[in-house]
Amino acid sequence: MPEVSPRRLVVLVSGTGTLLQALLDAAQDPAYGAQVAAVAADREGIEGLRRADRAGVPTLVIRVEDFPDRDSWDVALTEAVAPYRPDLVVSAGFMKILGPRFLATHHIVNSHPALLPSFPGTHAVRDALAYGVRVTGCTIHLVDGGVDTGPVIAQEPVAVRDDDTVEALHERIKVVERVLLVDTVGKLVRTGWTIENRKVRIP
Repeated sequence: MPEVSPRRLVVLVSGTGTLLQALLDAAQDPAYGAQVAAVAADREGIEGLRRADRAGVPTLVIRVEDFPDRDSWDVALTEAVAPYRPDLVVSAGFMKILGPRFLATHHIVNSHPALLPSFPGTHAVRDALAYGVRVTGCTIHLVDGGVDTGPVIAQEPVAVRDDDTVEALHERIKVVERVLLVDTVGKLVRTGWTIENRKVRIP
């Protein structure tokens, strides 16, 4: 049988890039079925970009503040990513809402540190802790035009401890989140998926 080329990922980051690192590590195994073709960020000087540099992965920075409006930024991001021909875009701690042009061009998955639809948005861990839930977790979902509203692909729970701080809880979620993201992205790129009535099916 002919050798199948690995699927191409573009990873979007805004911070330390620990989720990105998990994908970079997984992609070292040819059986994983994907390679990180490029890393795009919305800010300069972040550890996520340095991780990509160390791995020899091309990087690009498209900052919202460099454009007159969000639509112009959406166009620029779409055009900057296009040459890397991603089969899948992974939003891994990317702290910007993607625009309609980018959404229409790519299949995108996002990792979120809560069990959606509970606690969407940028302060999911803080909000879960403040609400007093006993279990939170992480979600991998497809991205649509809303804030963490796309169809859920996979979820894993994380218990909340009585003495938890936001930082301690978030660190435990990240451990589970990295494994879940790598596993889910690998399955998506190797076998594809279907969606029916918001239910994502992976063969």
